[in-house]
Order: sequence, then C-alpha cells, then structure tokens
Amino acid sequence: MLDLENLSAEEINTILDVAASLKRATDGCRTKLSLLSECTVANLFFENSTRTRTSFSLAARRLGAGTIEFSAAGSSLSKGESFIDTAKTIEAMNVDAIIVRHSTP
Repeated sequence: MLDLENLSAEEINTILDVAASLKRATDGCRTKLSLLSECTVANLFFENSTRTRTSFSLAARRLGAGTIEFSAAGSSLSKGESFIDTAKTIEAMNVDAIIVRHSTP
C-alpha cells in the first residue's frame, strides 16, 4: 500500500477497527499474540527512519512474526548490488511479507 487515496471510507474504517481490536487483544500492546507465529516479515529500509522501522518491527513481533531487518547502509547495495538483486535475495528467503521504505514509490 502506497497511500490511502485509493481506499474507500469503509476500507479505512475496517483497518482502524482491526487495529483497535488488536490493541485490545494485546492489552494495549503489553501482550504478544501468536497470530503470525508461522510468518516472517522482512523490513527493507532504504531511508533512515528509526521510529518507522522500530514500529513495524515491534508490531510484527507483537503479533508473533519473526522479523528480518534490512538496512541499505552497510549492505551490499553500498558495494554496487542492485535493488533488484537485493529484493530477489530477500524473496529467496521465503518471507511472508515485505515492508519497504524507499524514497521512490
């Protein structure tokens, strides 16, 4: 999802309702759930963003998912590996979801 512009009001309300339900189910984010215990989420960040990266990582772990943290700084990208090669490598790890933060949509 790149933005909310293409979502209907009903879809946005559904997202907010699910978020509220999950917050209640985790006792205000104090309890972990096993909802995503069989899943792995890869966080690929090509921009610096400590708060967003931490928020996504923490949310995935609170729902029971394993996480892979990728940062462009210090990665093979800095040695000339292409974005596509990096994406294919992450894809080969059989992750279930990928969160991407990049300046280009």
